[in-house]
Amino acid sequence: MDASTLIESFTEFAKQKNIDRPTMIRILEDVFRTMIKKKYHSDENFNIVINVDKGDLEILRYRQVVADDAEDIDPNTQITLSEAKKIAPDFEEGEEVAENVSIDGDFGRRLVQTARQTLIQKIKDLEKELLFQKYKDKVGEIITGEVYQILPNKEILLLDADKKELILPKSEQIYKDRFRKGDNVKAIIHRVEMINGTPKIILSRTSPLFLEKLFENEVPEVFDGVITIRKVVREPGERAKVAVESYDDRIDPVGACVGMKGSRIHSIVRELDNENIDVINYTDNVELFISRALSPAKITSIKIDADKGRASVFLKRDQVSLAIGKGGQNIKLAGKLVGLEIDVFRDQENPEEDEEDVDLEEFGDVIDQWIIDEFHRIGLDTAKDVLNMSRELLIKRTDLEEETIDFVLDILKKEFE
Repeated sequence: MDASTLIESFTEFAKQKNIDRPTMIRILEDVFRTMIKKKYHSDENFNIVINVDKGDLEILRYRQVVADDAEDIDPNTQITLSEAKKIAPDFEEGEEVAENVSIDGDFGRRLVQTARQTLIQKIKDLEKELLFQKYKDKVGEIITGEVYQILPNKEILLLDADKKELILPKSEQIYKDRFRKGDNVKAIIHRVEMINGTPKIILSRTSPLFLEKLFENEVPEVFDGVITIRKVVREPGERAKVAVESYDDRIDPVGACVGMKGSRIHSIVRELDNENIDVINYTDNVELFISRALSPAKITSIKIDADKGRASVFLKRDQVSLAIGKGGQNIKLAGKLVGLEIDVFRDQENPEEDEEDVDLEEFGDVIDQWIIDEFHRIGLDTAKDVLNMSRELLIKRTDLEEETIDFVLDILKKEFE
């Protein structure tokens, strides 16, 4: 393989990988200098000129002319006067001789083949590095990829517009997601890692940032910065709460995000497999913010213990279940949104409403007080309060064992038989 063929094949391969001309020349020069070092042990007295457009290569070796009887002559950096005169008869001692080194004749076939493989590998390594840098700068942006493989562990491999591989792990998928080969999937670039020299682009559909970016795409006021998203909390695929604030008093941030007849929010909800999204007007008034975060429940009063990071919320009986929400989602997300642990308590303003109910304290002779206190902690003060909540939710919201829950439920049920 001659120099022109080697350069042409490398240049064509590099262009396919979208490698720019200066980078191609730099890689070629690095590889040729490596070849020179292997053969001559040094490249300091060599000059390499490459023209990738024409496939031309010129390697010049510079040597100093020394006397024929000089001692310890270095054949790489020095040339005897008699040898120099064969090149040009007018050379004298002390002058510098420039000679062309032929890649075809002066380097062995094996060394040239090694150079060709090295060139290809360098381009592949560069391609990986460019891919890593490209996506590293795009972390936090939304991308759409095409599904081309679904692995047995439910991990999904996608291709971007340049046919580069993207990964959507099962842990970053909404549990209701169902994709097939060829589907277009929208996700956020979650993180980019370099593992054993290979870039891994990890996507996510469960990140709160994904929901935030969807709002940016659908709501011009958010994209323009007129409305800012203060915080997003999610139970992916189930429910989310988004706190928004407007820097323009003329713009209602909640109304702008929801859109006319819900037009803006609906497209986001569809993208997230019908995730229920509450858009909440942010305020620095903590009590008001808690009240808005627990919507649709109506709060009677709130007590905040800032030192303990807790808030006690009091509601009428028919509002307690609304505040807690399905599976405790509403109160859990509200707590994350406001940054406080929220405890719900039933308001005792109208004791006559409880004539047919029984206060838990009256079961103190058969139920330990610490168990009763645990029910109080989550806002359950009466027998019917406990019986109206599902067994699964009682287990989830309290720190009680399943056997203890079943024991209490059995006692309370007998009270009303």
